[in-house]
Amino acid sequence: MNDKWSTRFELIAYFGWMALGALFLGIIGAVISQPAEKWFLIFAVLLALPAFVYTYVVVIWHWKDRYRGQRSDLWGALILIETSGWTKLICLFRHLIPDMRGKGRYAR
Repeated sequence: MNDKWSTRFELIAYFGWMALGALFLGIIGAVISQPAEKWFLIFAVLLALPAFVYTYVVVIWHWKDRYRGQRSDLWGALILIETSGWTKLICLFRHLIPDMRGKGRYAR
């Protein structure tokens, strides 16, 4: 794995910790009184948003850089066009996480 991918994977981990903090803020926002509730929820969304956006982009970069299948155009179109995020989640668990850990077809 080159340095570019290890840096990207480290950033995903850092953003994941931020998203965990966002979950904590969201729980606090759901429990506390009405006036401060919305601010905790707003900060939770703002803290979690970079994790989702960056991971979404890295999934697309990973597919573009490392896909070696016969249906490259089909999968690329599905990842970019499909809006619910299911194909990105599948790609995350089937390709990105194994590559982060160096397992399966991405063994070093």
